[in-house]
Amino acid sequence: MTEKKESHSNYKGFVAGVFSGIAKLSVGHPFDTIKVRLQTSDSRRFSGPLQCLLQTVRKEGVAGLYKGATPPLVGWMFMDSIMLGSLTFYRRILHQTLFNPNRMVASPSAFAQRDLPLPDSKLHKLPTIGHAMAGVMAGATVSFIAAPVEHIKARLQIQYSSKKSERLYKGPIDCVSKIYKYHGIPGVYHGLSATLLFRSFFFFWWGSYDVFTRLLSEKTQLSTPAVNFWAGGLSAQIFWMTSYPSDVVKQRIMTDPLAGGLNDGVRRFPNWITAARTVYAENGWRGYWRGFLPCFLRAFPANAMALVAFEGVMRALP
Repeated sequence: MTEKKESHSNYKGFVAGVFSGIAKLSVGHPFDTIKVRLQTSDSRRFSGPLQCLLQTVRKEGVAGLYKGATPPLVGWMFMDSIMLGSLTFYRRILHQTLFNPNRMVASPSAFAQRDLPLPDSKLHKLPTIGHAMAGVMAGATVSFIAAPVEHIKARLQIQYSSKKSERLYKGPIDCVSKIYKYHGIPGVYHGLSATLLFRSFFFFWWGSYDVFTRLLSEKTQLSTPAVNFWAGGLSAQIFWMTSYPSDVVKQRIMTDPLAGGLNDGVRRFPNWITAARTVYAENGWRGYWRGFLPCFLRAFPANAMALVAFEGVMRALP
């Protein structure tokens, strides 16, 4: 009976993650397009986020802000389902093993023999470090889905022409098929190691989410959805403030020409270190923060709504 309950609870996490992904995309994609364009260009093309926004809308229309939206529309639903479902799973595993004070007890009969009450798992909450560790594990798990999705999205987002005939890739399927044709699976997964590094910062996201949730629940009279909203938004800001430089390097790697039969240019970055050094050589330490404003503005509403959706669906499912 316990195994069935745990399996059902894990299933709820994956279902709720789908709704989280939809909510995140609807609110956040235009901000993400501006962020990626700033991260992968220099000041000669865009002087800042406002100029990038205005130029994109003027030359490509509002639809230009949603370039590359198809991969995350499907991908984020799947990615958030995997991330939040695995997060729920890893939290439970850590709670039952590493952070279970009674994990050394072999069976309930041991308690009966000593005339002691059975431990109540509800009385023992997973500590913040446990939530942070589960976040890192979930981040590594979802990276194998996120890397190709974000790779294709980034390449589509930096196609500046408003005419499809002038673009190298007509859409996400065309992009995947061309990359696979000339570079195989490694080409599709270009940037995987950078994605794994970037998502290791989920340590700060889910650790801080637990801290904010506890503080808001204990110190305020906010409703549960309101706690989810504020904790989700604030923890997302913590995550981006700690991880943003690694995201800049990741985007530079993912938009670097793959060369070969694609005829998209000459490859510049053979590894992560080269890309990181190039960012610094071009713009100094400010280069690691280029495009941060639209990312910061996007992070709160997009992730707050995503976590409200996730927690709400988790509560609604029987």
